[in-house]
Amino acid sequence: MKRTAVIANNLANVNTTGYKRDVALDREFEPMLIRRINDSEKIKVTEFKGFSLDRRGPVVGTLGLGSYTGEIATDKSQGTLQTTGSPLDLAIEGEGYFVINTPNGDRYTRNGNFYRSPDGTLITSNGMNVLDRQGRSIRIPAEAAYISVGATGQIRADDQVVGQLALVQFDDRRAILKQGDSLYYAQEGAEPQPATGNIMQGVLERSNANVINEMVELINNYRIYEANSKAVTTQDEMLDHSVNQVGTVS
Repeated sequence: MKRTAVIANNLANVNTTGYKRDVALDREFEPMLIRRINDSEKIKVTEFKGFSLDRRGPVVGTLGLGSYTGEIATDKSQGTLQTTGSPLDLAIEGEGYFVINTPNGDRYTRNGNFYRSPDGTLITSNGMNVLDRQGRSIRIPAEAAYISVGATGQIRADDQVVGQLALVQFDDRRAILKQGDSLYYAQEGAEPQPATGNIMQGVLERSNANVINEMVELINNYRIYEANSKAVTTQDEMLDHSVNQVGTVS
């Protein structure tokens, strides 16, 4: 059920700019060792005084105790780059994140669908300010007719440099976690470093979730769910048969 929810979320975000798909990773519980306990006269578990851990029966195998979702991991592979032609549409090719100022502090995103507010501030589609390398907002003059953004994030309005986009990355790919709205937050102690990726102007990075692949995963997961459901039903029927028929006293 958890895996289904993860796949459904991926499908819902196939058109979300900069979205990175999630993957539910399963882990097994430790198996239980099974021993035969009534193989000899010396091992009588029905008599408390005769029971001893030092006289254990032979091992006959292990009993699996099932699996659980150990982690929801994020696939951070590069999404397809789509040309839009808009001067404020920016994509990162390679490693890196834009830095955004939010009410909860600095956040990071791969969504470079930016706009210019009425006062000239560079903002996201949600109205949050995009920051430069010094952690300040970037203002683009309203009268600027031509805006260019270089590969390193330098922003020029006509012939004047008006800012340098902050572009950062983290040494540990698990140092940042999803918050929602295409934003990530850094875990405690994680320090951003200058990114090695390049910025492309007039381009947006599409979601790396593929509709066909996600649908195949959804169908496969549904089949697994069906199999598990039938196994539980069969076990319940066997228990019912044991209690109500086999165990009946004539």
